[in-house]
Amino acid sequence: MSDFDPAGLRVIAFDIFGTTFDWYTGVADQVARIAAEQGVTIDGGRFADEWRSRYVPSLQTVNRGERDWAYLDTLHRESLDDLLEIHGVAGAFDEAARRRLVHVWHRLPAWPDAATGLARLRRRYVLAALSNGGFALLTHLVNHSGLLFDCVVSAELARAYKPLPAPYLTAAGLLDVQPGQVLMTAAHAWDLDGARAAGLRTAFVERPLEKGPHGTPDRAADTTSDLSVTGFDGLADALGC
Repeated sequence: MSDFDPAGLRVIAFDIFGTTFDWYTGVADQVARIAAEQGVTIDGGRFADEWRSRYVPSLQTVNRGERDWAYLDTLHRESLDDLLEIHGVAGAFDEAARRRLVHVWHRLPAWPDAATGLARLRRRYVLAALSNGGFALLTHLVNHSGLLFDCVVSAELARAYKPLPAPYLTAAGLLDVQPGQVLMTAAHAWDLDGARAAGLRTAFVERPLEKGPHGTPDRAADTTSDLSVTGFDGLADALGC
């Protein structure tokens, strides 16, 4: 790709889980609370780690054509059911409780810099939440947070998951821009690698606590990107917003 020129950008697309929202804290806290209401004790942090560890493998079963399209809530539910069995607490969670657990992913805390950074960037660019989350999940998550996105683009619209090209190209097509006019912003090397392969420009955002206090997050050195920044305010600084 040619040298990076911010003047050519029209859209900034943001990954959601881990990049914009703190999935670890949100899932850990809610799981522990719901479990307590069911009369059982679950280590929320450990459970969040285990649930998230099944995320990419479950997406790959769809992307490889091993199963028909299934949106993320379905994949999360399947992983949840397995984990409850493994933890020996399946009998404590009825259908309603399991549905509540799946929906914890619809209600996560945003990183502290998200609101101010997005507000600055929105003065110049169209901002899109581009995620493997389902359309309803993204709508609920963004509405609950109050973050200023112009639109949500779910992998559900492409019926394929990142890092396949379809979700990235669907976002560009829906917003009537060329792929190279979109800056994909993420804290994950695999996401940025997929975006770059689809012709998008890329920005790596450091999220040191993305995987909790004991996890190992991706680093800028793990991928090639046009920009590498610390947080959304750092991105706004880099783009002169």
